[in-house]
Amino acid sequence: MSFQIEEATIASIHTAMMNKELTCRELVEMYVQRIHDYDQNGPEINAIVDVNMKVMEEADELDTYLAAAGKLKGPLHGIPILVKDQIDTKGIRTTYGSEVFDEHIPDEDAEIIKKLKQDGAIVLAKTLLPDFAASFFACSSSGGETKNPYALDRDAGGSSSGSAAGVAANFGAVAIGEDTAGSIRLPASFNNIFGVRVTTGLISRHGLSSLVHFQDTPGPMTRTVKDAAILLDTMVGYDPKDPYTTAVLQAKDAGTYTEQLSAEGLNGARIGILREAFGPEGNPDCAAVNEVAVAAIAAMEENGAEVIDPVSIPDLEKYTMETALYHIQSKYDINQFLETKGEVTLEEIYEKGQYHRLLDLFHAVMTGPDRPEENPLYYKQRHLQEVFRREIENVLALHDLDALAFPDVQVLPPTRDELDSGKWMKEIFPTNTLISSQTGLPSLSMPAGFTQDGIPVGIQLLGRSYDEATLLTLAYGYEQKVRPRKSPALDLVSMDEKQV
Repeated sequence: MSFQIEEATIASIHTAMMNKELTCRELVEMYVQRIHDYDQNGPEINAIVDVNMKVMEEADELDTYLAAAGKLKGPLHGIPILVKDQIDTKGIRTTYGSEVFDEHIPDEDAEIIKKLKQDGAIVLAKTLLPDFAASFFACSSSGGETKNPYALDRDAGGSSSGSAAGVAANFGAVAIGEDTAGSIRLPASFNNIFGVRVTTGLISRHGLSSLVHFQDTPGPMTRTVKDAAILLDTMVGYDPKDPYTTAVLQAKDAGTYTEQLSAEGLNGARIGILREAFGPEGNPDCAAVNEVAVAAIAAMEENGAEVIDPVSIPDLEKYTMETALYHIQSKYDINQFLETKGEVTLEEIYEKGQYHRLLDLFHAVMTGPDRPEENPLYYKQRHLQEVFRREIENVLALHDLDALAFPDVQVLPPTRDELDSGKWMKEIFPTNTLISSQTGLPSLSMPAGFTQDGIPVGIQLLGRSYDEATLLTLAYGYEQKVRPRKSPALDLVSMDEKQV
């Protein structure tokens, strides 16, 4: 067979299927074999929690449908999807990253899984995340630690760790993640893929564990912009089980993202450079990130964008700190979720030490109130999130910008030794993903390039509320001209070689 799964896209898969060069079963078999060779063996990336035991049966059903109907079931027909293990999947183990739920099998799909299946997608496998999505790093009491496929001694990022590393390493066609404080965009930047955080409320959260309910949102993690747009066209929509999704009524472009993509998307675009979000040059990790990000900005300018450099958000650092409600909100939200699953509480999990040792956020969360409104700063900080959003949208309007651009994270993916030594903790990790999360504004992480040592760096585009279409078009124009995506060079290593 001439078809190769490395860097395969939804379009290339469907072309091969319609030309009778590929069946859904053959496609799934190739991905399962690759997971066996590179995730469970070889470099042992450890992105995958479980492969769907019924995936071959589901593939056969789609092959039968195509043979009988002569057409695809939908825009995601036969596409094997990796799903973050924070998202309920009927009949497939879902742990939420916690050893407490090692045996948990939901009896209903999350709303977004239902929508993806209706359009023909197959849940190929579930992917690792830290306990209840409460970390920027790839460490789970249930699944262990995920390696970065570009540098095996470095972290894959969190909390959508396995989705990012898995799609980067070609363990599935596309992946679904979830983002509360940066959990899609941070690991996307560490793994040379595209990740989209939509305006909060465009995609249903029904069937997902919660961390901060007014910031939580699922989203696509893909190797191409077009694949992200195709997923979004299926995922966005109103769900009466999630009242936040009334937001979709304000999104005029919802469901039409793919058709708006243009290879000339950068032409005439105005992009403001948020220099305050770049790290200090004195830190070698920051200097390496800045160098790659600056080169990506130059490439955008060379391909038609008008770069306004710099622009500034008033009191950016102050707003970012004072709009963070994780310590106040997360204990309550996790307990609300746990109440739907049984008798266990977060306090009991914490007292028994049933969480990964690197989850420093757990300690801070446990100091929070039983009910968020008991904290005297709660309503002030909730209000400041709205003020912060207006400040950013005012900057966009003042300079007539289509988007702001800045590095997702100011430093390179940490090494495992750095994490083990406590050099980086959630409380001090210099990520810029909080800006979008704490204002509810949409943002998109795209590959900026690689350092001289081959470490991926991501750059983020942040835009106006409900203007995902513009961000996708900018990213698509950049992708078509620059081609920043590169597959990791993974080697098969036998167990005998490992023991030498």
